[in-house]
Formats: sequence, structure tokens, C-alpha cells
Amino acid sequence: MRQKRRKPHRRAVRTACILTLSFGILAGCSDTAPLNPDANSQVQALKSVKVFKVINQKIGDPIERAAEVQSSIQFDVVAKVAGDIDQILKKRGDMVQEGDVIVKLKSSEVSAQREAADTAVKTAQEAIEKAKIRAKKEMESQKLEMSNTIQKMELGMTSLLRNYNKMKNDYDIGLVTKAQLYQMENQMMNARLDLDQLKHKLSILEPIDATSELEDQLKNARVTLQQIDQSMKSLEVKAPVSGLLSEMPLEGWMSLQPGATIGVIQRLDPIKIKAQLTEEETKHLSDKTELSYYIAGTKQKYKGKISYLSKVIDPQTKAYEINLEVPNKDMTLKPGMKLRIQMTEDKDQIVPTVPTYSIVKEGDDAFVFVLTGDMVEKRSVQLGRLNEPNQEVLSGVKEGELVVKSNPNQLRDKEKVQMTAIEEQ
Repeated sequence: MRQKRRKPHRRAVRTACILTLSFGILAGCSDTAPLNPDANSQVQALKSVKVFKVINQKIGDPIERAAEVQSSIQFDVVAKVAGDIDQILKKRGDMVQEGDVIVKLKSSEVSAQREAADTAVKTAQEAIEKAKIRAKKEMESQKLEMSNTIQKMELGMTSLLRNYNKMKNDYDIGLVTKAQLYQMENQMMNARLDLDQLKHKLSILEPIDATSELEDQLKNARVTLQQIDQSMKSLEVKAPVSGLLSEMPLEGWMSLQPGATIGVIQRLDPIKIKAQLTEEETKHLSDKTELSYYIAGTKQKYKGKISYLSKVIDPQTKAYEINLEVPNKDMTLKPGMKLRIQMTEDKDQIVPTVPTYSIVKEGDDAFVFVLTGDMVEKRSVQLGRLNEPNQEVLSGVKEGELVVKSNPNQLRDKEKVQMTAIEEQ
């Protein structure tokens, strides 16, 4: 009986021990289990992103624009004097050199004026020569007269001196008074002064200047002749510059008035290349002084200096005008030829780019997410040219930086992420 009672008791004790052990195990599990769920949830909260490294690559072909060849400048060929057309030496379409005679005029009025002015010069010259000869003769006559007078006065002086010496002797013996002797001395001294003065006049005697008024007349006549000679030269209408002669509507029977335009010369060396640009295209020219150009249908490229770039848009063409000035000694380029100019070179096409799907647009602003460490930075970027699937980045990122390419719209600035791969663009 005692043995039967002990069995149920042992079972109860065993059951209690098993339950106690179970609760202990459960209690131990409950102390460690909460750490794992928190860690797993944190790992699961970090977003996985794929990134690419920003590289410089070709965004497209150089930017080109159609252009046209024009003369660098145009000069009007103007008649300076009135006249009838005598000869037409050049015709429309001819190439002329500076100084070439294009048209010769004739004018009976100018010829008559020239003849009259030449006669006036010769008449004044002859009058001056006659006046000089007359003055020379008059001077010679005066010299001769004065010389004769001097000789007479010298003879008179000799006679006075002899009389003075005799009177002095007479004074010594008492035949002449002192007053008489003194009077003779004064007479002799006055004669000496008159003689010396006359000799001095003879030494400084010069021809009388009777030509000053005639010289003025000659000067005026020569000025008039020079002016008419210039008019005579102007009867030959010459090319003011070298270039292409155009717009010359002349006939042999025509008469021209001063200021009449007889033609236009287009200067072709240097020559001008003109194009119309958009505002976006002008942005590529801020630091350029020359551009490449080539003739349409060819591949050979040349350089041209930028001579003009409009700062304001033309209200008629809605574009910005640009001019290149290039040498053209061999006349390869002619007005009206079609060219292509390049705002950028091949090297300008190698730029930092990002895939278009990495760009986040917010209104007119654009952003990308740049990975720095384990965090992404929302970076404002300025976009340039588009060449799907890539787009040029003018500012905001640089070569070598890591940009998120997977689901950038789901990221926030300064958010921590987990990078899973670096891919090529």
C-alpha cells in the first residue's frame, strides 16, 4: 500500500521540476529575444542604394550654327567734282586695288579755271621779276648819283682844307681874326659830317622792296592753282580701298554732280563671317576670342577672330549677332557663301555627366543625392546639355563623386543609407 502511494507523489515532483525548468528556459529566452528584433528592424530601416561615380565623358557633337560670308566693310565711291563721264575703266564685279582709276571725268569749266589760275600765277611771277629789275636799276642809279656827290664833296673838302690851312697861317701873322678862323673850322667840320653821312648811306643802300604786294598776289594765285589742280585730279575717280566693285549704274553719256555715288566697293580682305545665335549658345563664348569655321560640305576647319558679339537681342531676328573677321588674301571666301561656325570644340564636349534618372526635379530646380560616407546629401545642380540617357552638369557635382542612381525620389537629405553597388553610368 505504501509503495502504491509513493508513485503518484514521485510523478508530481517530476512534473513540477519539468515545469520549473521550462519556465526558466522561457525566462532566459525572454531576456535575450528583444535584442535581435531591434537590430533586425534597424538594418531593415536603412535603404539600400546603388550609386555611380561621376565621370567626364562626351555629351555630344560640337555646337554649330549656320553662317554667311559678308564683306567686312563697304565704301561708297563718290564723285568729288562735277563733270561728264569721259572713260569707264572698271565695271561692276571687277576686283580693284586701292588707287585704281575707275572713271575719268571731263569738265570744260574746271579746265578753263585751271588755265586762268595758271595765267594768274605766271603774270604775278613776271610782275615780280620786272619789279626786281626796276628796283635794281633804280638802286644802281642812286649809287652812281651818290658816288658822284661823294667825289664832289671830297674835292670840296680838299679845297676847304687848303683854305683853312692858309687862313690859319694868315691868323698867325694877324691878317685874319680869330672869329674868321673859327667860322672856317665850323664850315670844314660840317662838310666832313655831310661827307661821312653820305658814305654811310651809300654803304647800306639796298633795292627798294616793291614786290611785297606782288608776292601776296602770287601766293594767292598759287593757292587757287593748287585747288584747281586738286579738282583736276578728282576728275579721276579712284578706288578708296581694295575690294569688289559693285552697284555701278553708269553710262558713258552721264554727267555727275559733286557727291554722286558711282559705285560701292566691298572689302574682302579681311572678310566677315556673320551668324545669329540663341542666348544659350552665347553662354559658350564668354571666354573665347576665336571660333572654328568650315565651308559647308567640307571638313577642313579654320580659325576666325571674334570681332563682334551683340550684348542684346535683336528685336527683329530674336537672336544675338556674332561676327568673325578672317584674312582672305587668296579670295577663297566670297560674299554669300554658306559656312558653319562652332561655338564649342571637341574638347568642350568632355564634361561631367549624370544619368537623367538620377536627377530629382522640384519645379525649376534640379537635385541629385551624393553619397558621403553612409549618408546622402541632397545637392542642387545646374544642368547643361542633354544627350539621353546622360545630362551635362555645369555645377553642383564634380568628377569622382558618388551619386545615387536608384530611386532618388524616395531619399531625404542627410539620410543614412546602405550602399549595395557602384555601377557604371
